[in-house]
Amino acid sequence: MSGAALTFSDFIGFGGVAIIVSTYLLLQVGKMSANRPFYPGANAIGAAMVLFSLYFRPNPPSVVIESFWLAISILGFVRALTIKR
Repeated sequence: MSGAALTFSDFIGFGGVAIIVSTYLLLQVGKMSANRPFYPGANAIGAAMVLFSLYFRPNPPSVVIESFWLAISILGFVRALTIKR
């Protein structure tokens, strides 16, 4: 970050990272199901938060990966809503 102070958008981005990483951890240890809407929904929110921060401090590869993460998470969210239980 070149010695620059952290901004509000940086904190939003870090919050998004925390959501993505914590939900992935919970999935891997069996405390969360990818077939329920919460997991892809939380991932979509986290990705959107990271993208928000990238608007202010662009990094093209990160924008690409987070855009895919958001799109795939939305797809998973819709799929999770349509699964018959």
